[in-house]
Amino acid sequence: MSKYLLDNQTSDRLLYRKLTDSDFEDWLPFYNDPRSTQYWDGLPKDSVEACKAQFERVFERYQNDLGGMNALILKESGKLIGICGLLVQTVDNVKELEIGYSILPNYWLKGLASEAARKCKAFAFENNFSDSLISIIHVDNIPSQKVAINNGMYLDKTTVYKNNPVHIFRVKRG
Repeated sequence: MSKYLLDNQTSDRLLYRKLTDSDFEDWLPFYNDPRSTQYWDGLPKDSVEACKAQFERVFERYQNDLGGMNALILKESGKLIGICGLLVQTVDNVKELEIGYSILPNYWLKGLASEAARKCKAFAFENNFSDSLISIIHVDNIPSQKVAINNGMYLDKTTVYKNNPVHIFRVKRG
């Protein structure tokens, strides 16, 4: 298991645990809503294929200690509402630790992505994983950029990542 996972952690409204195969059907609505992936080129067009590809990447990360997305469970209902985690990434030939987050559209605009991202930041710094964390965000994805800013991040640079124009938001241990 990856040391970067927030397994059994909690925040105000959220429980964090490993993503499992049984979460697939609950996460599929993310890919059924075109707004969820509108900014990212290179994903499979078929929602089931896109979801399968993401789950394969998550489980591969778990096995290779490259971090990974945690299932975000809303304490109030016990429902999966998103995924968030610390991911080992290589950007412009530099290995970085990223805070990644995605929320099901039905739960957008409730501050849940910001809550989850803040918990990831705190967990990474408390465990001395890195002195600096990033979020890789498409240049047109304003909602995600707002989450990064809410997480105390600043725009560090603009580059290309996986053939997409992206902003790299950064926060340093303070």
